[in-house]
Amino acid sequence: MPSPAQSKSTTTAKLLAWYDRHARELPWRVAPAKRAAGVTPDPYCVWLSEIMLQQTTVEAVKPYFRKFLESWPDIASLAAADSDDVMKAWAGLGYYSRARNLKKCADTVATEFGGRFPGTYDALIKLPGIGPYTAAAIAAIAFDRLEPVVDGNVERVITRLFAIATPLPAAKSQIKAQVEEMLSGERPGDFAQAMMDLGATICTPRRPACLTCPLNHECAALESGDPVFYPVKPAKAERPARRGAAFVAVRDDGAVLLQKRPERGLLGGMAEVPTTDWTSRKDGETGISGAPFAANWQRAGTASHVFTHFTLELAVYRADGIEREPEAGGWWSPSEKLAGEALPTVMKKVIEAAIPGATHTKRRQLKSLGRTQ
Repeated sequence: MPSPAQSKSTTTAKLLAWYDRHARELPWRVAPAKRAAGVTPDPYCVWLSEIMLQQTTVEAVKPYFRKFLESWPDIASLAAADSDDVMKAWAGLGYYSRARNLKKCADTVATEFGGRFPGTYDALIKLPGIGPYTAAAIAAIAFDRLEPVVDGNVERVITRLFAIATPLPAAKSQIKAQVEEMLSGERPGDFAQAMMDLGATICTPRRPACLTCPLNHECAALESGDPVFYPVKPAKAERPARRGAAFVAVRDDGAVLLQKRPERGLLGGMAEVPTTDWTSRKDGETGISGAPFAANWQRAGTASHVFTHFTLELAVYRADGIEREPEAGGWWSPSEKLAGEALPTVMKKVIEAAIPGATHTKRRQLKSLGRTQ
């Protein structure tokens, strides 16, 4: 009978063989065949993709990743980029502190490491915006370091494979220990990506394709008959609901009044229309009394958005024919440039409620809409 170590070695070999045949084609990935032929991943691409993929789906990230590479093909060009341009390119991906740290990290690598990413976990984790998971992923995938890479997909695969009934996040140490035992010294980068692919395409949350899984004979959860039971998660706390108001001021030429949010905090450094003083912890004024200045404000609808820890409902107001100088930190955004501003999704919803099509590229310009009668 094989020892536990031998059994896990066999499991790893099966997983890598499956990955060689079924690896997803991703714009930031070096395919296993090319990697076997000596092509190495670009650490810049690995880092950029891993930062973008945090709390975001692969399909959502692909166009952003391609756009970033077109604008800034390497770490030096990103370090030289204007921060506002980076925020504009990031707009819509959410979790905007990632974009701010992305720029800080590029600056650090360019100035302190000569434009080359360090290749060890201990050095990577000291860089801005890089935590334990990202440091392990870059070290393993870009540099083939023997590091356990554990994301949500890997947690699901491992808890099912070994029937780990300890609820998350308490189970994280057990999961990491199992991954460390399975690590292949020859192909740690491919192993990390194989685990991710297995969780994303086969060992899915609700309807795992157990019949086609390369590890179905080793899976303790499948043997017990209830893979979907794993991973065990604590009950989610209900998101609090917050309310506020947003004000879309339109000039006669169709320009919209915008301002920049504080660098720190929620949506830091992003563009917005004036709003009332809502936060994740408190409501803001919801009526015209909260307007930034006196004008013929008309109710234009409602914009709702779900953040990680709360939901937000904004009453949207619009006023036309506004002619005034913006206050410090504000500007008039011409209609043809509005779609390219660093607007987070919630602000795009606000402007769309007031002026349908305004934030979509190649849509009619604001000036063609005319003033509200």
